[in-house]
Parts: sequence; structure tokens; C-alpha cells
Amino acid sequence: MSFIEDTLRDIPLPKIVKAEQQFNPDYLTNIEEYIRENLKNVDGYKNIKPGQTIAVTGGSRGINAIDIITKAICDMVKEKGAHPFIVPAMGSHGGATAKGQIEMLETIGITEEKMGVPIKSSMEVVQIGEILDGRPVYLDKYANEADGIILINRVKAHTSFRGEYESGLMKMMAIGLGKQMGAQNYHKTGFKLMPEIIERVGLEVLKKKNICFGAAIIENGYGKVSEISLLNAAEIPAVEKKLLIKANELMPKLFFKQADVLIVKRIGKEISGTGMDSNVTGRFNNEHFKGDITVTKISALDVTEKSHGNCNGIGLADFTTKRLFNKMDLAMTYPNALTATTVVTVKIPMILDTDKMAVQAAIKTCNLLDLRNCRIGLVESTKNMKTIYISENMIEEAIKNNVKILGEPFDIPFADDGSLELDFN
Repeated sequence: MSFIEDTLRDIPLPKIVKAEQQFNPDYLTNIEEYIRENLKNVDGYKNIKPGQTIAVTGGSRGINAIDIITKAICDMVKEKGAHPFIVPAMGSHGGATAKGQIEMLETIGITEEKMGVPIKSSMEVVQIGEILDGRPVYLDKYANEADGIILINRVKAHTSFRGEYESGLMKMMAIGLGKQMGAQNYHKTGFKLMPEIIERVGLEVLKKKNICFGAAIIENGYGKVSEISLLNAAEIPAVEKKLLIKANELMPKLFFKQADVLIVKRIGKEISGTGMDSNVTGRFNNEHFKGDITVTKISALDVTEKSHGNCNGIGLADFTTKRLFNKMDLAMTYPNALTATTVVTVKIPMILDTDKMAVQAAIKTCNLLDLRNCRIGLVESTKNMKTIYISENMIEEAIKNNVKILGEPFDIPFADDGSLELDFN
């Protein structure tokens, strides 16, 4: 038996209990019908002319029903006699390659066959203007050549900065349509200035290009589409600010503000830009922004298949598994860090053989005199947090925060090979 196995073998594991967090359940039940009914009243849609080419943005996030939303919009553009096509708008994701970005779209259900329109992918950009500090404003080559552009994105809190605009349509115009060249250009001065840069670049794109309209999506705490705002170009700057406030109110979070150990079963780029959402874990990739939760140690056990080996965000964990490490593709992971200048997100944490050892290592190092008192939370991912597991010493706090306790406490279940066996449905 190795030193590591011998050291971790007798680390006590607290009993846990299954719990169910309560979020706002409201969501759109028929998204296609909603878009069809409301888009026809948007001036930017009514102004689309027969024969025009229209670029529709496709991001890399696993937004609920993004394939349905994108297809519905493309279908209605075709009904106008125009020619829509999709451009990957995801900065440096997909390994910062045209092929890799098409593959990212495939993972979220956006393909030429399913959408019924071409996908035009290129990392080539065109300068269309500049912002006040002299930095050039770049735009995807194919989007620039189109007669009009339609923006589709989710509005939510960013994992690295705070401002009136975070993730949303304004960021899509800057980082997404700016491709790797634009993203690198805007990240040069770090995240402290990012809110200001997002606004300036977004306004410049709105000024220089024909943005037909934007579809701003808000998800509820269960990851379902709560609202879709179909906005004319001139409405985007003012309305997106309000939508971000609403999105923050609906954002799922853990009920507790402190834990000794947090176990994240899966990280992934379609889950969050940092693999696991910093707004949930309290771990940010820069010193300018802090969360409202404190976690002493974090173990990330696996990465989603949809990430294609992009393990960005693993550096925010303290421990991981050989399984995750073996799936890590540096060519897919490093472009994000080099572009965003935040290398902490791709640093390799301590690697353990099994899930069980990664859990025990986190408990051993959480700096408690009596490890049996460890406050531990286990989540499937930082997006799917309806069902969570907590140590039994957190039950009373959970009940006070309107969390349902499902069943009695039990030992953390591991298979013979040390893999975690928990059902998060």
C-alpha cells in the first residue's frame, strides 16, 4: 500500500442525506410557439428583406432548448425569403479552430441537418472600428459579410467579472463574434476593465453593423427557459441591464454559505465558462471579484463528454481524479487560458486514483480538529443543483432555508473501484 493510500484509508466519511433545493419553477412550455407569436411583432424581424443573408450566432453554452430556439428563428427568417446561416460565436472555445467550434455546436444539438441552414465557421475576423482606448473592434468574417446579424445568448452572471453587462447579447457581440482575436484583444487588460470593454465594444458593433434583433434568454433555477426577450437592436443596451438583474434573482445557488468540502461530480464548458460556476463555488479566477460562499476544499471528479477534453476550470479545484486527468486535452484547454490571461483555471490540482480518495483527501485537508464534523456538500454540477447531498450536520440549516430532506442519513456510497455512486435525479 502506498503512502497516499495508507494516509487516506482511515479518513472518516460523514453520513450524508439527499436534499432537494427549491427554486422558481416558472418556465416557457412551448418555446417554438412563443417565438413564432412574438417575433413577428419585432421591427428588426419585420425589416428583413427577401434575398438578404442573415448571420445567426451560435454560442458554446449548453443553454436549455438552444437548438429549438435557434431553429425556430432560422425558420422564421427563411419564411421572409432571406437566407440565414449560423456562425459559431464563442471566442477561443473549440480549441480556437474553425473545426473545433463546429464540433462544439454539434454537442448542443446545432448542426446543419437539424437547423436546415448552413454553418459557416472561420477564425478569421475583420476590423470594423475601435473603442476609446484605441483597441480595434473585430467581427467574424462571415458575420461581417452578411446583410444582417441576429444575436442569441443567455443572460446570466459572469464567472469572472461584475458589471451592468456580463454574459449576454453585449458580450456575444464582443467576445463571441470577436472570435479568438477579439477575445484576446479585450482580455489584454484583465477582468477588472472587462465590464467597461464589453459595453464599449457592444455599442460599437451596434453602431457599425445591422443587428436585426437579439434573443435574450433567461433560465430558471432548474435550468429551464424562463423567459425569452426578443429585442430590437436599439433596445438591447437598456433592456439587457434589467434582464441581468432578473437572471441573478433566478440563478441557482447552494443554500449554505460555508462548507468544509464541496464535491463536484462533473465540470464542463457547456455548464460554465469556468467548468464549474464561480458564483456557486465561491472560487474565482482573479482577485477582483469575490463570492458570497466560502469552501475550504473542492474536489472535481469528472468532465463532461460535451467538453471535448476542455477541462478549463479544473485549476479552481484542489483535488481531481485520474479519470478526469486522462480526459484532459491540453490543445482544447489551454487556448481559453492564453486568450483570457487567467492561467489559474488550467492549473492541475492534486490527482488521486479514485473518487473515494479525492473525497477523503478533501476531508483530510479541510483543517478541522475533528474530521467527523466536516460540513460536506455534493453536487452533480454547478448547473444541476435541484438534488444535492449534504452531511447530516447541515440538515437543520437546510430545513431553515426551505430545503426538503429526502430520507435518512446514509454512508457515502462507493463502488468497489472507488467510484462515487450517487443518483442526482
